[in-house]
Amino acid sequence: MKKVFLSLAVIAVLFTACTKEDCNCPEPTPDNELSGDISTSVTLDASIEYKLVGTLRVKEGGTLNIPAGTTIKAESGFSKFVIVERGGKIMADGTAELPITMTSAESAPEAGDWGGLIINGYANISGAEAGTEGTTEVDPTTAYGGTNDNDNSGSLTYVKLLYTGAKSSANVEHNGLTLNGVGNGTTIENIYVAYGSDDGIEFFGGAVDVTNLLVVNSDDDMFDITQGWSGTLTNAYGIWEAGYTSGEGDPRGVESDGNLDGLGPDHVNQSDYTIAGLTIENKSSFEMHDAIKVRRGATATISNAVINGGPIKDVNDLTDSKGDAEVATSISYKVDATVSGSEVKHPEAGDADVTVGASNTGADASAFAWTEYSF
Repeated sequence: MKKVFLSLAVIAVLFTACTKEDCNCPEPTPDNELSGDISTSVTLDASIEYKLVGTLRVKEGGTLNIPAGTTIKAESGFSKFVIVERGGKIMADGTAELPITMTSAESAPEAGDWGGLIINGYANISGAEAGTEGTTEVDPTTAYGGTNDNDNSGSLTYVKLLYTGAKSSANVEHNGLTLNGVGNGTTIENIYVAYGSDDGIEFFGGAVDVTNLLVVNSDDDMFDITQGWSGTLTNAYGIWEAGYTSGEGDPRGVESDGNLDGLGPDHVNQSDYTIAGLTIENKSSFEMHDAIKVRRGATATISNAVINGGPIKDVNDLTDSKGDAEVATSISYKVDATVSGSEVKHPEAGDADVTVGASNTGADASAFAWTEYSF
């Protein structure tokens, strides 16, 4: 078993019955370093500022409890990330007054300094048949997916994920928050993802719901959906600040595929999701590729969307060479007068229901006061 470097108090609890004669006990380590495997219940101490010095993995049957007010600072590098395997749980329950912060340990932090947070569950993903499994992009030894849409991977409330997105190649990179086959028994609400490489959040299938999500200056997509996600995202705000630029070729507000990379047009359990209350805002002069992209067999129900700023190449694009959006897609949006670019690309005239909602208000920014972000 790999060693888990946690506080000395935790080590004392885990190894009370262990002696040098009968087991391989860990050597004493600094009480603020985190890495290795968690297979039991481990609780951090909010009075300690932790340093993530390697991959911290919550195994099946393990629970990582992170109390309100805890700060974890990650050393730089691709291997510095937190991953919850199927059957494991993370209980990161911050409050508006005492949020949980996971960020870079660098003195001058930048996007891509460390990995991010990955949660794997047993919920459905798209595939040739029900119960299809996938493997985690940054760790192909770790599977996700199954048939239990009610699966429970724990709770994330009032959590900040900053300077995430480390990558080993253009095709193997972390997001801020990655949800792989996560079930709707999991609670995820009041999440702030900022200044990260790749996507702010990416749903790889699953049925989990997310409420109150703020994404700032993600290098690629703000909200990325693929491989059969069937949950609801409520009150989502994505923003590019003035001076923002992207190193990606097609950064978007919402990017949604029905199946993984458009390679399974006939797969079951294609993405069929809902977004209720959405604001996409571009305060920069960098052109956003699309504000909302729905393609490759995805069905989207998006209500109360507002698109602000500019420039944006396409406000709504429902077309793709690997498959268009499903005709059941419904989008209600309002565009600020300063936004440039075409408003709707349909596969064919009349496909889907994309309408202008003159009274749309978008996301409620007041829900993010706890982040102390200035809109």
